[in-house]
Amino acid sequence: MASCSSSSSSACRDPRVASSASDEAVRGTCDDASQCKRYAVNKGYWKDPYIDHFVRQPKERKAPEISRGYYARVQGVGCLLKAFLEKTEYNCQIINLGAGMDTLFWKLKDENQLPRKYFEVDFPTIVTRKIHSIKSKPPLSRPIMESHSGESLLIDAHSLDSSRYAIVGADLRDLPKLEENLKKCNVDPQLPTLLMAECVLVYMTPECSAHLLKWVTEMFLTAMFINYEQVNMGDRFGQIMIENLQSRQCNLAGVEDCRSLETQKERFLLNGWETANAIDMVTVYNCLPPEDVRRVEALEFLDEKELLEQLMQHYCLCWATKDSHKLGRGPSPCPLLPHRRVWKSWSGLSD
Repeated sequence: MASCSSSSSSACRDPRVASSASDEAVRGTCDDASQCKRYAVNKGYWKDPYIDHFVRQPKERKAPEISRGYYARVQGVGCLLKAFLEKTEYNCQIINLGAGMDTLFWKLKDENQLPRKYFEVDFPTIVTRKIHSIKSKPPLSRPIMESHSGESLLIDAHSLDSSRYAIVGADLRDLPKLEENLKKCNVDPQLPTLLMAECVLVYMTPECSAHLLKWVTEMFLTAMFINYEQVNMGDRFGQIMIENLQSRQCNLAGVEDCRSLETQKERFLLNGWETANAIDMVTVYNCLPPEDVRRVEALEFLDEKELLEQLMQHYCLCWATKDSHKLGRGPSPCPLLPHRRVWKSWSGLSD
């Protein structure tokens, strides 16, 4: 297993950075996302019987464009993830970076689509909250126990480790500690590995996110990275988004990499990844199954369709690959763009 270089470890481990005032605001985005997802699920945008167990805030209405945006996000990420799982025949591992209160492990378990092991990483305070919910709620703890085999399940305040699911507390800017914690949970650098980050890298400086992406390519022989976050942030609408977040003390430290789809791809290609692709969420939304989109659009009346399009123009899906096992050879029909003449490898979408 490769270790991170001294340059990367020294550049992003300054305790003054790790304890910055912005970190608390970033942690608060976990609750924002969970509330938005719960509202969308309760309105019928997609099914998730587990999200209610993680959201402690009172229910409140969300704008329809927010719910449709989350719907496109969940479906787009899900398509790429399922393609990876199928191509590797589930003989792989998933590492969800900045996972927050995400429920993907439980949904994959219900669908009998678990990888060999599923890891989650987030700030220790977030992890502590999630572990408490898991321990206190049988609908969450039971699936973990059902999938567990071997020795006793290991659990403490900042980590939980079973044979199929692990959650660890770590700061993604502290790569030596992140690697140490993943090793303790038996991460396998030889196994094809999917890493996911949704609105995570944008809160890291370009230098720190670059070190993280480089570390992944040094650590894992075969890897895919799915990144969902902001794009086209140089225009007026993007500036308004930045100002709104800054008013809540959320500093988009990595916004420089979010200028365009090209800069999103470049950050991977400059840090050891072999391929990188990116599409905005308008494209994703327009490529989802038409019958399901019609169902979703009938759930709530949307008055400001222009606002929805503007929002989706400022978020994107980017995916990158390092394919040492050559799993990507040979085309097969693309799951995300079924009505276009597009083909995919295990790594995602390519013409």
